[in-house]
Amino acid sequence: ISRRYARATSVKSAYFSKFAKAASYKINCIFYSSLLYLISNADRMKRGMILENFKQDLLENGYFRQEELIFADCDRYQRARVSGLLNKAAAYAGYDYNARGLTHDVLFEMGEVFLLSRLAMRIHQIPMAGEVLDIATYENGVKGAHMQRVYEMKDQAGEVRGSVKSDWILVNPATRKIMRPSAFTAKPIQTCGRVIDCPDPKKLLLPHEGVEELGTRQVVWSDLDGNGHLYSANYGDIIWDYLPCDLQERTPREFYINYDHEATLGETLRLVGFRNGDGSYLMEALGPDAACFTALYVF
Repeated sequence: ISRRYARATSVKSAYFSKFAKAASYKINCIFYSSLLYLISNADRMKRGMILENFKQDLLENGYFRQEELIFADCDRYQRARVSGLLNKAAAYAGYDYNARGLTHDVLFEMGEVFLLSRLAMRIHQIPMAGEVLDIATYENGVKGAHMQRVYEMKDQAGEVRGSVKSDWILVNPATRKIMRPSAFTAKPIQTCGRVIDCPDPKKLLLPHEGVEELGTRQVVWSDLDGNGHLYSANYGDIIWDYLPCDLQERTPREFYINYDHEATLGETLRLVGFRNGDGSYLMEALGPDAACFTALYVF
């Protein structure tokens, strides 16, 4: 009996010894992980990089959200690309209506979808990669056949870095027929009382003579959005890619675009441009049947 007891005791001792070692190892891992976290956290605090929850808020007449500019939003110099800012404009209009239960699917079923028609942008100071922007958008009533929407993009010091005014048309997604804003039944269209430091969108026209050929661009699969046509923000990259080389390096003070006619998969756009005497640049993309877009860069 004493031998069995001694053997059992020996086995138990060995078991508890392994358990103690394993427990000690786990405790050390937890300790060192916590220590590394504290060191990492302290290092990030020194560099001002503590992560915070970004804020968002559904306003009575708009939508607010904080967002960090990432590399994909920016150019080779880490400056916000015009296409990145156009993407914010399209996305934030969607965020506003989504938060009210008016998702794209809901509006599609109702036969009432808004498409971007014209836009004007003023860049007060170009945002840079890594910066956190306070972006707010507001409906701003109706003018003619357009529903108007405005935007402000501020940095964390409260300075306005970019302002946008935009005109939207109401379309039946099945027939592609344009409807008057009064036909919109999902909600009343509100008016914004804020003063937005941005010019109004305007009709853009190229002169009949003196234009330069810039090349052609085929609409490919990755250009398309959920409406089955060239996504509104992608126009910014197409325009930038076909600007004369001396202008590609520059940051515009203002940007205007008319979305004249949708472009779909496989279509080839012919791009032409015109340099104005004041240094601004007009560009137009001609599709198979009509002009797809016209844009103006003011430097």
